[in-house]
Amino acid sequence: MAYKTKLLSVSDKDIGYAAKLLAEGEVVGIPTETVYGLAADAENAGAVKKIFEAKGRPQDNPLIVHLADVSQLEEYVCNIPEIAYKLAERFWPGPLTMVLPKRDRIPDVTSAGLDTVGIRIPYHEAARRLIKASGKALAAPSANLSGSPSPTSALHVMNDMNGRIPAVVDGGCCPVGVESTVISFENGKIRLLRPGFISAEELSEFGEVICDRHITEAAAEGEQVRSPGMKYKHYSPKANVTIIDGGREAYLDYVNSRGGEGVYAMPFDSDREYCKIPCIAYGDTSEEQAARLFAALREFDDIGAKQVYARCPSQNGVGLAVYNRLLRAAGFEIIKL
Repeated sequence: MAYKTKLLSVSDKDIGYAAKLLAEGEVVGIPTETVYGLAADAENAGAVKKIFEAKGRPQDNPLIVHLADVSQLEEYVCNIPEIAYKLAERFWPGPLTMVLPKRDRIPDVTSAGLDTVGIRIPYHEAARRLIKASGKALAAPSANLSGSPSPTSALHVMNDMNGRIPAVVDGGCCPVGVESTVISFENGKIRLLRPGFISAEELSEFGEVICDRHITEAAAEGEQVRSPGMKYKHYSPKANVTIIDGGREAYLDYVNSRGGEGVYAMPFDSDREYCKIPCIAYGDTSEEQAARLFAALREFDDIGAKQVYARCPSQNGVGLAVYNRLLRAAGFEIIKL
């Protein structure tokens, strides 16, 4: 079905209109602090299927369910360990998703057939207002075409979803810029399934953290994963992306010797003045890189880049999330200098 997609504000009237669409089983693009989401009633299997149709996404990726308040948690999941409540008290509302045993009200299409589901409470005010107004728990993966860079502005969503969904709520640019941290629990330990703005170092204050191998390794063909965004190629622009792992001088020497039509560098901000080939920088700190990564990857599409050489970010703190997204954007193509 083709839609005439409306761009909505965060006014009470527009939030009310978006909530009505969600209650009627439609899909709406919504802002969160991480990236824009493609939201539908998490309990309505037909509505959730529309998310996959809009994204062109395989139905083997579990979706994250967004709530407005922690008081709703036990309505959707069970067997919640004490550590989960402690983490919720510290990090919710915020960019943390906890994978927990689901209740029957969550359909299999939402959880990709798993007996668990990821739950989070966004801190973006407009997102929580919309969840409350709809009266629904909202399943919401990133609001991009499957495989392409995640959207961090309403314009990005419109570029991907215009005609595919009825509406997009414009809540401004996403301040975090990468998807939420996803964790599960095993024998009192925290398993980090997908890194995000809340780092492994912060989580370790609450218990031992085990990093899942899929953070830095590709999932095998047909392998089931417990977190979205962990398949082989993801978050990728049309250009071929190659990560260059080395210090500033080694990186600059490498990219400056590889100029050509459609060839671009993606350096740190402090490298930019030394780049002799066209470039789009994506920040110096891990927090800057997280906020700007996806917008930079989309900009390469806008200018018709064919090859992008990205300087490898840190793998500590928030940097691990940036590295994880870049690995998948590059299809794990990395050159160590």
